[in-house]
Amino acid sequence: GYSIFDYFKALSDMFTVIWQGSFGNQLNTLNTVFYLTPLIFTGVANAVAFRTGLFNIGIEGQFIMGMLMAAIIGAMPGLPAVIHLPLVLIGGMVGGGLWASIPGYLKAKVGTNEVINTIMMNYIALYTANFVILRTAFGVPGKASTPIIQESAKLMRFLPQYQANYGVFIGIAVALFMAWFLWKSTIGYELRAVGLNPHGAEYGGINIAKSIVLSMVLSGFIGGLGGAVHIAGGKHYMDDLSRLPGYGFGGIAVALLAKNHPIGCIFAALLFGALDSSSKMLQLNGIPKEIVYLI
Repeated sequence: GYSIFDYFKALSDMFTVIWQGSFGNQLNTLNTVFYLTPLIFTGVANAVAFRTGLFNIGIEGQFIMGMLMAAIIGAMPGLPAVIHLPLVLIGGMVGGGLWASIPGYLKAKVGTNEVINTIMMNYIALYTANFVILRTAFGVPGKASTPIIQESAKLMRFLPQYQANYGVFIGIAVALFMAWFLWKSTIGYELRAVGLNPHGAEYGGINIAKSIVLSMVLSGFIGGLGGAVHIAGGKHYMDDLSRLPGYGFGGIAVALLAKNHPIGCIFAALLFGALDSSSKMLQLNGIPKEIVYLI
């Protein structure tokens, strides 16, 4: 509805609508928090791998395995919350880490391309989760989902009726810790050295194979933890999957926008979460929601 001369007014209107749709009221703000939470985890997970010179395109699969482990462990009855919730989060980390260790080991020992392997592992994770949900006792009979997790396994929400939860603070803590780990620890220095110059790092006495496997496992730990937080604080159960969730691929964009810095991933995830949250408001104002995906 604008001419080319009204470009700046149109641009202003669009970003005003994006702001209103993401932070304009309590509901929109909480929706933004819900959308950005998994992106912090997947963004940091990708950043860790990128810093070591690896392209872990398998965060999708590691996120799925984290969700699956959290859904299974979270449904176990009779555990106190002080044990149950940490067990759910640790289970998600272990699921994601083990899933990432397979392409990491193959890369380190055989030299296979981690991009190809991690992409294939994404779809193996998807169909493994669907098999568990639809064809084992872990699924609810007659429903394509796992049971709702126990109250003792749930992360506290900001408001009970909204899915935004305190898992966002876990994500921020993970980002801060990984920033310290990569720049202030010996192991982090070795990972970055391998990413900058693997031959130089090896000449300096760094074990390249060990660093590759460790980086992939760390990346998988964080991606799996993101999946566990998504279940424990958000949905509280896991549906069967007709497609990949998309958080892992979104995390690639988050990491690249943040220049592979974990703290930058917090702000990049905030931007992407705000765009996702505002897509409905854009449609209501006559602006195609596809503008979000273009951005």
